[in-house]
Amino acid sequence: MTVARTWAVALTGLTGELVEVEADVTSHQPEIRIIGLADRALGEAARRVTSACENSGLMLPYRRLTVNLSPAGLPKHGTAFDLAIAVTALATDDRLRRSSAAEVVHLGELGLDGRLRPVPGILPAVRAAVAAGRTRVVLPWANREEAELVAGAEVRGAISLAQVAAWHGSEVEVPDLPPIPGPPAPEADEDDVDLADVVGQRDAVEALVVAAAGGHHVLMSGPPGAGKTMLARRLPGILPPLDDEAALEAASLRSLAGERVVRLDRRPPFEAPHHSASTAALVGGGSRTVRPGAIARASRGVLFIDEATEASSSTLDALRQPLEQGRIDIHRAGFSARFPARFQLVLAMNPCPCGEYGVRGGSCTCSPHIIRRYAQRLSGPLLDRIDIDLRVERIASIAQTRAGDAMSSEEGRQRVLAARDRARERLSGTPWRINAEVPGTWLRRGPRAPDAAALRGLDAALQRGLITLRGYDRVLRVAWTVADLAGRDRPDAADVGRALFLKKGVVA
Repeated sequence: MTVARTWAVALTGLTGELVEVEADVTSHQPEIRIIGLADRALGEAARRVTSACENSGLMLPYRRLTVNLSPAGLPKHGTAFDLAIAVTALATDDRLRRSSAAEVVHLGELGLDGRLRPVPGILPAVRAAVAAGRTRVVLPWANREEAELVAGAEVRGAISLAQVAAWHGSEVEVPDLPPIPGPPAPEADEDDVDLADVVGQRDAVEALVVAAAGGHHVLMSGPPGAGKTMLARRLPGILPPLDDEAALEAASLRSLAGERVVRLDRRPPFEAPHHSASTAALVGGGSRTVRPGAIARASRGVLFIDEATEASSSTLDALRQPLEQGRIDIHRAGFSARFPARFQLVLAMNPCPCGEYGVRGGSCTCSPHIIRRYAQRLSGPLLDRIDIDLRVERIASIAQTRAGDAMSSEEGRQRVLAARDRARERLSGTPWRINAEVPGTWLRRGPRAPDAAALRGLDAALQRGLITLRGYDRVLRVAWTVADLAGRDRPDAADVGRALFLKKGVVA
């Protein structure tokens, strides 16, 4: 029997599935045929494999070579199958040990000179292989640091196809070639930003702490120069550090997006797409290979959209499903991909097109009709999913810039951690961990529901039409967070009133 086998991984979104790559030779006209629902990039692998083998001193059998990717009904995308195809093709003619090749997962793109090129998505691919019980992985040298982040993986980084063949028992001469480098490392985040830099905005800082403690969504409105962007960029600094699973998920999404990953970053991600970004850039997509958009990359962290009223309504409305479900589904012909989307949304907007409406000493040139239309660019359903509507004013006195009483990021983080610990203890035995995740029915009817006296003002706001039932539940979630920050067992009337004020600017 001439059939040789090895393993690769097919990625659909963040989900990876093992693929058995098998090759067989028959006495027909020499060619390589790849079957098993391969996309165009994978279909071109035959030419890359042929040139890479010849330039590595490894001649393929001069017969028809059929390569099957199983399961055949699973869509396969990209060039990461090149190495596995080359290994099985060589193993059919005993150029290397079949038993050795069958024990290893091979990932990587081949250059025409036989060197291995790095590919995106190595981290989720290796995680999927290890989860399926395949711990031995061979991949490009530039991807080795990323793959070594997966616990239990036995990683070997290869420079060339000849080197891989030698590891499997081939007597080929291994050339001394420089490895193909990976993409440049991303620029370091602004780790030196601190909440103490924000002075004179005590109410806004307190609201930010509430948002961080409960995982709530925020809309900040105010004139240019009031500090909206400054506040938003400091939100990740007061969030709890990511645990191992969350850090691996965030790193896997960066890997899929083509970024270089060399370590696990415990700081929650911060994504700030420009307001002119398309819906596809926000949601993610691609005609052949689906890549995560800003929504997915912000999962476990913060998605900040500045000048939100300048963004297209269709782009902003694409946020509604992820905000409710915590995931984003992308459907293409023949397959669909799912990405996580548990992020905190922070929107920022000016009060009007010129930015001076309602500003002390400002001179607004916008008509009432223009101001009204400007505010209506954020749809009602999207605003209904906002937990905290925060008005940010400009500093009115130089005395306010003194930083003596400013809260530091460390102080804010400790308050957030203490509040989340209280919420986690209260929610033990349930599938939820933070207040933003708790469904409204449990909040209203659960064993810890606030008493009727505490909810009287909130009920009145619902009756007057100031809030919807969804808004009612969101106010309750914020009220629980306010109570957690204060160390109370359940919200009282003052906590509910504070939450209602943060939501609608009205006093219960």
